[in-house]
Amino acid sequence: MPTDRRTVLADAAIDVLADTGIRGLTHRAVDRAANLPPGTTSAYYRTRQALLTALVRRLVALDQAELQAIGEQTPVPQNAEELVAGLAAFVEQRLTGDGRRRSLARYACAIESVHHPELQEILVPRQNAARHVVRDFLAGQGVTDAEDRTVTLLTCVDGLVFDRLVGGGTVSEQEIRGLVAAALR
Repeated sequence: MPTDRRTVLADAAIDVLADTGIRGLTHRAVDRAANLPPGTTSAYYRTRQALLTALVRRLVALDQAELQAIGEQTPVPQNAEELVAGLAAFVEQRLTGDGRRRSLARYACAIESVHHPELQEILVPRQNAARHVVRDFLAGQGVTDAEDRTVTLLTCVDGLVFDRLVGGGTVSEQEIRGLVAAALR
């Protein structure tokens, strides 16, 4: 568990948001989730907006670290089936366990950013090694607009994750295969 108090509070805020939604995100709820005395969260994050901003920054840092590690450990796929398998594994991570909790929090923050534009800049998708693996695969397959197609493919995968979080179920490899095929056309 992180020892920095701000990080502990931001992680607890992610959990509260995943468990209770945006309305449940309060300083007291975060104090309870972090198992800290009442008033601790408000001492570090005076306003709800400051708490939400800290939560979003931590969420993005966790996601970026995960995507960077995945990309650094994953060679560029040799064929479409390897890419499908990699994306399927990633989707499974986003739909289960800690990945599910972060996905729920991320989507809640994305909706909240409509009313708080300062959060939109923090949530903007960033370059990372995993994204580069997808782009390099598409470019290696002769896709001339590989960067744009990477964005489209990953946005569609993200949409499938959102759909299954809301509606339940899993994402099939067949669905991912169709998205990869469309990106290669």
